Amino acid sequence: MFSIDEINNMAKEMSKNSIIPYKDLPQYDLFLSQVIDYLNDHFEKENYTNNIVQNYIKSEVISKPEDGKKRGYTKLHLAQLALLSYMRPVLTTDEIRKVFRLAFNEINDRSDDIISWQKAYATFCDIQEECFNYFLSSDYFDETKIDDSIKEFNLQEKDEERIKVFLIVMTLIAQSSVIKKLAQKIIDNYE
Repeated sequence: MFSIDEINNMAKEMSKNSIIPYKDLPQYDLFLSQVIDYLNDHFEKENYTNNIVQNYIKSEVISKPEDGKKRGYTKLHLAQLALLSYMRPVLTTDEIRKVFRLAFNEINDRSDDIISWQKAYATFCDIQEECFNYFLSSDYFDETKIDDSIKEFNLQEKDEERIKVFLIVMTLIAQSSVIKKLAQKIIDNYE
C-alpha cells in the first residue's frame, strides 16, 4: 500500500535534484537555442520555447541579451530563468515582474540592483534546501486522520489506496494553495 514513507522518499529524491547551484550554471555565453535546451533538460515539465523566453524579455520580466553578441545569454540570464521556473507555477507574469523589481528595480539596468542576481540565486538555493529539509522533518499529513477518513467512507478494499493517494494529494494542494495566496497577497499589498 502507498505510504507516507514513500512520499518522504520522493521528497528526499527531489531535494537532491531541486536546484542547480550558481557555480554549476554554464560559465560561457549561450545562443537562445542553447538556453532553451539547457532549461528543458533541467526543468523537465517547463517546455520552454524561444517565444516564451522572448516574451519574458519583451515584458521586462528578465533582462535583454547582451547587445551585439550572437551568444548574448549569460549565466545571469540562466539564473533569472531558473528562478522564473520556480515562480511560473505560482505567480502570474506581472507578479513575477513585481517580485524581481523589489530587488533589481529596472530589469535591464544592473547599476540599480539592490542585490546581485548571483546573491539572490544563491539565497534562493539555500531557502529551497531549507524548505525540503523542513518538509522532510515535519508531518505534513495526519496519517491517522487520513486512515480514519478512509474507514468512514466504507470503501471497497481495492479503492482504499487510491483514495489515500487522493487525500494526500488534496492535502498538498490545499497547503500549496494557501502558500500561493499568501505570496500573492504580499505582492499585492507591498506596493
